[in-house]
Amino acid sequence: MKPILQHLVEMTGHRDHLRLEVSVLSTLQKLSGIKEVRALELFTDGGQPHIRPRTWVQDGQLVSTDSEAAADPRKEPLEHYPELMRCVTTQGDSALAHPRPGRHTLWLPVWMHEKVSTCLEITQSRPFSAHKLDVLKGVFLVYQNYQSLLDYSERDALTGLFNRKTFDEQFARNALPGLSSSKPQSAESMISEEVSPTSEPVQNWLAVVDIDHFKQVNDRFGHLYGDEVLILVANILRSSFRSHDRIFRFGGEEFVVLLRNTTLSKAHKVFNRFREAVQEYHFPQVGNVTVSLGFVGTSRGSPVEILGQADQALYYAKEHGRNQVRFYEDLVATGALATKVANDDVELF
Repeated sequence: MKPILQHLVEMTGHRDHLRLEVSVLSTLQKLSGIKEVRALELFTDGGQPHIRPRTWVQDGQLVSTDSEAAADPRKEPLEHYPELMRCVTTQGDSALAHPRPGRHTLWLPVWMHEKVSTCLEITQSRPFSAHKLDVLKGVFLVYQNYQSLLDYSERDALTGLFNRKTFDEQFARNALPGLSSSKPQSAESMISEEVSPTSEPVQNWLAVVDIDHFKQVNDRFGHLYGDEVLILVANILRSSFRSHDRIFRFGGEEFVVLLRNTTLSKAHKVFNRFREAVQEYHFPQVGNVTVSLGFVGTSRGSPVEILGQADQALYYAKEHGRNQVRFYEDLVATGALATKVANDDVELF
């Protein structure tokens, strides 16, 4: 019992979902008789439920991927796992299967907000005893409850998006995916590389989004309708970007998007598609709303510089007509914006 408690203490010391996932799998892997552990991601592709491994054992170490699920060649239709599919459909808490001799599998889906996007898979060579199931489910419940607490602390209460605190913490440790220059090497690393079908380089992009004339919405219609606009814009953001992109609400009417692993031309298209989706949406009572957006690549500069450059592009868009997307480097190249020169703690423009 003592080793399990030590592992639980270590597990709940993490403040990151992926590291917590790696930690609980490491805890389960050390239990006697366990042959294999994985964390599976459940997602929809082409309207059909699919599954793919997100954390697994490779060369004796736990490794993880945070790449786009739909593009993962290892994905499988969920119907290939009938017991797990039945469990998810009926909102069950566990599923057991005996797919072949010497292999017994337990699935534990992680339910959050009445949805499941992650499932722990535990395999051993012998059937699971009642005592073993109790121990496994006990560890899992601690993990699931702590995941819920982490999720609550990381999210904006109104929109459900990641909050400014989460963004700042990730920036502080240089851990926003795509901002770290190191390649994945350990169990806590992320594998997020994609290959561009053209010669155009692929990288990550940071965008700052602002709702145009939002103060007028609050003044004219009241904060209740203003909050509804924020919620609906957050919903459009979710539907406009992929599951492995990151969306934050900074507070007020400002949002930040981290667009992962794509080309500059595709980034322009994706950001403009989002802008047009907002422009064409009919907001109840309020009518039409527009957004302005500034973005920059994340491959150069410190996190603070990157955020500042996206912010400069945003304010250029707002000062020159609003309802538009502006790319920082284009503005610098045309002379519309001057690059800043840092001198100790003083920024000169």
